[in-house]
Amino acid sequence: MPVTRSTGLLALGGIALAALLTVIGHLEVNDDLNPWALTISDFAVSDRGGVIDVAMVVLALATVALLYGLRRAGPPRSRSGRTAELLLGAWVGGLLLAAVVPTNEPGTAMTTAAYLHRYASVVAFLALPVSGWLLARRPTLAPATRTLRILVLLSLALAAAMIWSAYPGDRMLIGLAERLLIVAEVAVLATVAITQTRATAVDHAVVVPHKRGLTA
Repeated sequence: MPVTRSTGLLALGGIALAALLTVIGHLEVNDDLNPWALTISDFAVSDRGGVIDVAMVVLALATVALLYGLRRAGPPRSRSGRTAELLLGAWVGGLLLAAVVPTNEPGTAMTTAAYLHRYASVVAFLALPVSGWLLARRPTLAPATRTLRILVLLSLALAAAMIWSAYPGDRMLIGLAERLLIVAEVAVLATVAITQTRATAVDHAVVVPHKRGLTA
């Protein structure tokens, strides 16, 4: 159990570092870029190899740590449990692919790489909330079930808003919708990590005194 707690703490640290790097990445790009009208990918492509790309990789690695902790807490026995972990893997893969493959510069024609980047991002954005909904069924995450489901529903609503903006909405406030979506989805990961850390900390505190009482 202490190993699981450590992976939860590692995941939280990675999430915090990714958030910090993303903020720094927004401060370092051209002042003419509008965060409400342009996506994070648009900011990243203006500074290829910069901190936003690193932030995406860090967030992916933090999710890997979280996934390892979930496995250590107990392998999923149900199909939904296995599906949740596969979807977390899809989130990780989508983040890594989006970090490595750039989108196009704002205002230029879409390239093959840009389409690959876009659909990798779509897979990641959709995989995480579905995974979060399924993870809310796990007994080890029972204290956070309501919070997880609220965050998942918020994520799906924001994803719908972003899709509307990208197509019939003529990209109106697409940057704002995407950033709110990312905050909601990262909050899903953070909630799982925090709950896992607290649960293992409580279990360890209860089990150890009990064992001492038996040996006294």
